[in-house]
Amino acid sequence: MNEMFDRTSVLPVILALGVSMLLSFGLTPLVKRLAYKIGAVDVPKDRRRMHSHPIPRLGGLAIFVGFVITVLLFAQPDRQLRGILLGACLIVAVGVVDDSHPLGAGIKFILQIVAALIAVWHGVVIQMISNPLPFIGGPYWDFGIMAVPITVIWIVAVTNSVNLIDGLDGLADGVSTIAALTMLIIALLMGDLKMAVICAALVGACVGFIPYNRNPAKIFMGDTGATFLGYMLATVSVTGLFKLYAMISFIVPFIILGFPIYDTASAFTRRILKGQNPMTADRSHTHHKLIDMGMNQKQAVATLYLIAGVLGLCAVMIVTTGYVKVILSVAALVGTAYTVTHIVRYPHDHPKAAQEPGEPEEPEDSESEKKEI
Repeated sequence: MNEMFDRTSVLPVILALGVSMLLSFGLTPLVKRLAYKIGAVDVPKDRRRMHSHPIPRLGGLAIFVGFVITVLLFAQPDRQLRGILLGACLIVAVGVVDDSHPLGAGIKFILQIVAALIAVWHGVVIQMISNPLPFIGGPYWDFGIMAVPITVIWIVAVTNSVNLIDGLDGLADGVSTIAALTMLIIALLMGDLKMAVICAALVGACVGFIPYNRNPAKIFMGDTGATFLGYMLATVSVTGLFKLYAMISFIVPFIILGFPIYDTASAFTRRILKGQNPMTADRSHTHHKLIDMGMNQKQAVATLYLIAGVLGLCAVMIVTTGYVKVILSVAALVGTAYTVTHIVRYPHDHPKAAQEPGEPEEPEDSESEKKEI
């Protein structure tokens, strides 16, 4: 049997996934009580919010604690991992404060940059990527002195991208699970068991929270969870994917995180073209559009899970088989997206229309939309 798949060598990966899942699941009720005590409760006050009554947030704290304990148990933190965990502590601390007493966008943005710089200081840097234009220049691009600002931009951008898709019950948690699972599979295929343990801990922590966060949600992950997951996916991609000095290194992280990156880029572009501040919150994210097409929350979330899953499959196929089959996979993804956005139609513009006549209405409580930082 190949050494990278030896049962003994992957046992820490399996244990990390299971332990983090149990910790996250067990800690969430405690965090829910804490949220009520410190006032970390989301009260619906505008049409962007999809829930009808106050729901506690701060659930990301259970994800964070479950992840950190598991990593400390099953991974041997080196300088890079210590930097990632220190930065994550700052991100979570800011999230906890923001979930209970909302902070200004500027303050959060500055502190996210500080968290990214902590990771960079500990060696989490995109120093080199494969040349996306192989006919121009050498096989690799070495960023030199630009490596630090490029890495900071990547970490902060992905952190906020995951935060901005956190608008429906279970959406950000599920999409992050799929992204982390994709990185876990790639780490195993590459024989990087340490990275596999970290990804497994992240997958388990996300999965343990899903029962409380799926529609109708009992608790939201809040900025605490959404920014933490975005930060972890960004930094893990730097240490685990960008470091692969091969033709796959440039495109794989972008494909894995394709949905949140696309949603954020399209939202910012749309606002700029309309002459609006790109940080202005609105109700035009992808999940809002699916709801406006007539889908209910479960249908919209399942559709976006499918898209994230296909993107993850594309990333794995790039690593294992190269670009030819990936082109076919991307074509399939485009076809799926076209079907969802242009062919699928529902009888009315409100999610209740998907119910059968006479069927009692169910409350659709969802993750509250975030401020645009």
